[in-house]
Amino acid sequence: MDEIVTLFRPVGAKELELIRRTGFTAFPPRLAGQPIFYPVLDEAYAVQIARDWNTRDAQSEYVGYVLRFCTRKEFLARYEVHEVGGKKYREYWIPADDLQEFNRNIVGKIKIDQEFRPPL
Repeated sequence: MDEIVTLFRPVGAKELELIRRTGFTAFPPRLAGQPIFYPVLDEAYAVQIARDWNTRDAQSEYVGYVLRFCTRKEFLARYEVHEVGGKKYREYWIPADDLQEFNRNIVGKIKIDQEFRPPL
């Protein structure tokens, strides 16, 4: 049995819709100007981005979601974990060209863990 790692991904409404279209099995290709895909290791970090950034961003349609998913540990071993401002701010930097292979190493479905909207 494969060892797996649980990761998180903060997304807005448009990215969530693209993920929904895959049956919650894959992340969409990166857009021009997005050379990396960055899943995060800490749920609180994903919550902070979804709640504090996505809900203030027109491109996210002012909504943030925290997604939870599992990936094969063996696949992730080829990438370094990057700390981006403190121990709880850790993420993998997956090159956009590797995203299709990353998707093939997702185990199970991508799940919506939390949803955030701006206060009324």
